[in-house]
Amino acid sequence: MNGTSFQTDIRYWLRQGNTVNHLLFWNIIIFLGLNILRLIAFLTRQPAPFDWTYEQLAMNVPLSAFILKPWGLITYMFTHVGIFHVLFNMINLYWFGNLFRDFLGNKRVLPLYLMGGIAGGLLYLLSASLFPGYVGTTMVGASAAIMCILVAAATLMPNFEIGLMFLGSVKLKWLALALVLLGLISIPDGNIGGLISHMGGTLLGFLYVRILQAGTDLCQPLIWLFDFNSRRQQRPANRKFKPKKSPLKVVKKAEDRDPSRLDQLLDKINEKGYQSLSAEEKAWLDKVSKEN
Repeated sequence: MNGTSFQTDIRYWLRQGNTVNHLLFWNIIIFLGLNILRLIAFLTRQPAPFDWTYEQLAMNVPLSAFILKPWGLITYMFTHVGIFHVLFNMINLYWFGNLFRDFLGNKRVLPLYLMGGIAGGLLYLLSASLFPGYVGTTMVGASAAIMCILVAAATLMPNFEIGLMFLGSVKLKWLALALVLLGLISIPDGNIGGLISHMGGTLLGFLYVRILQAGTDLCQPLIWLFDFNSRRQQRPANRKFKPKKSPLKVVKKAEDRDPSRLDQLLDKINEKGYQSLSAEEKAWLDKVSKEN
């Protein structure tokens, strides 16, 4: 594969309109940039450029340090240094990010990723005040944001089955529960702040779907902020009062107005898995997720 072909493939991959691909891209780019600086620091024995860049991107605690670099609450969730750290996180982001996207639409991926990361960062900041002797001064990684998306998917479709190497088919609810429990029992091994931040993302992912099912989409303000079409559709002159409905049950076209069909399909997925749907059912579900 020559350089031109590689660039073409990357452009095509990014232009597919899949937000998960964009999140993967920026996480990997920042990882590569940091590690190039790290290699230069090792070869030249001048660690200052790497150390300075890392501290600018990381979540800094305690509160006095956070106030000086508040942007770290956003940048930390795109930053990795260790190869296995980024590899594990990006695999999970690809799997569960696309699963979440398939059922709740592309527009919700980035807002929930950011909200999960922010929830994890704030809980890390709190843990630095409550457990000052156990929490490090910096944190990086997308784990809290990814746990938020994973748990949101598991809360929405707990019985959806995925295939795992050596384990076979596992229901999503058990996988999510296992990851949460592994995080909790690993707290005594160190990195208490990082593991607590994962719990922040986990809690937000669960609450997000429950609140969404009740009729309120917590992602909507960020969807409005990031998406020009959403802002255009919500011009004051065109606004009309409508009774609140769950975003999971909104279908726009007259021929698709079956208020129970989405629930029926989700129940079918929970019981038998996504592959049990017919081609027509998959197409209908994909259309509904894009319209919402």
